[in-house]
Amino acid sequence: MSTLLDLVRRHADAHAPGGGIAATPIPSLSTVHALAPSGLGHDIQRPLACLVLQGAKEVTMGARTLAFAAGDTLVIAADVPTASRIVRASAAAPYCSLVLEIDPAVVADLVADMDVAPDTGAPPIGVAPTDDELAEAALQLMRLLDRPSALPVLQGQRVREAHYWLLAGRHGPAIRRLAWPNGSARRVARAVAVLRAEYDRPLPVERLAALSDMSVSAFHVHFRAATSLTPLQFQKRLRLIEARRRMLADGVAASIAAHGVGYASVPQFTREYARMFGQPPARETGAARQRAQIM
Repeated sequence: MSTLLDLVRRHADAHAPGGGIAATPIPSLSTVHALAPSGLGHDIQRPLACLVLQGAKEVTMGARTLAFAAGDTLVIAADVPTASRIVRASAAAPYCSLVLEIDPAVVADLVADMDVAPDTGAPPIGVAPTDDELAEAALQLMRLLDRPSALPVLQGQRVREAHYWLLAGRHGPAIRRLAWPNGSARRVARAVAVLRAEYDRPLPVERLAALSDMSVSAFHVHFRAATSLTPLQFQKRLRLIEARRRMLADGVAASIAAHGVGYASVPQFTREYARMFGQPPARETGAARQRAQIM
């Protein structure tokens, strides 16, 4: 019988043979596959659980760096900025992981049934050994991919089961914060959704605070507590990450990428890009082109 690693590798080989992220027919589920260690990648993660099945990775949030490897699960229970890199992977033993996005609506429904209170003191990011029940739930999700006719009927139930075991396990206290209807995490999430959708436009903080049903001063405090950034820093990071993606993946010129993500000043974009990624955009894209020619 196929193991979870077998199924993830098979899906990754079919849909991302050179490595990368491969979506599945289950919208919240994807696989990650790498044939070699990676450079540092920057992102603002959505809440997720990452089950590592082979290889190893590091993720940094602020001053905190977590190392995790096969047999571990990383949980991120808030929209937080991270820098991550794969540290162990090869063609013979690729890095493989299964990523499940955490759905706050499913969490809220389950928490109501479980009759447990949120833990406001739990850190938003953590690593722990993968519970057997969670691994089994993930295996059942992957097996559904071989039964397309069963997907519409069973995927909701299987996703809910995986969420239950996340809540019942070591990461439960952090994830439960997503379920508190009037808690600051849920209210800040409304503003985060708008920032993600409209990152390239001016967004007055008064509008974001109103979406969160908070005063401007309270909103700043709770937003920073939830994301580790101010709203302006959050938007800036979204812009820089998207601009970098456009330049490296699509070959867009730096000035076009800058204006496309909302920067009015290219020199300002260049300064902030270099501050975040360690080198100006022209140098990084030039190095990427040279690597591509060598390969």
